[in-house]
Amino acid sequence: MKNHRYRRQAFSLMELLAVVTILGIIAAIIVPRVTTSSDTAKAKVHAHNRGTINSAIERYYIENGSWPSADLNELDVVTYFPDGIPTNPVDNSAYAMNATTHRID
Repeated sequence: MKNHRYRRQAFSLMELLAVVTILGIIAAIIVPRVTTSSDTAKAKVHAHNRGTINSAIERYYIENGSWPSADLNELDVVTYFPDGIPTNPVDNSAYAMNATTHRID
């Protein structure tokens, strides 16, 4: 007589429950880190953009002897920003210069 072995056709409910639980734990750990790092990255890009625009404002003043307008239209040329003045990544607003300090706040 041949020995017939039992062959499983599917996963048991306990195995599926264990896998779903493990995936839930992994998601609970990873999702907050991804959203936090996205906000941190936007803040760092915003700080970098401010520094770059402030440098361009100072260069413009040195080259032309006057400050650009508050909406920075004069800086939107090939020598300063070939791709155009970047927007604020935090709230997608346009950068504007403070007329008193001649800086991006």
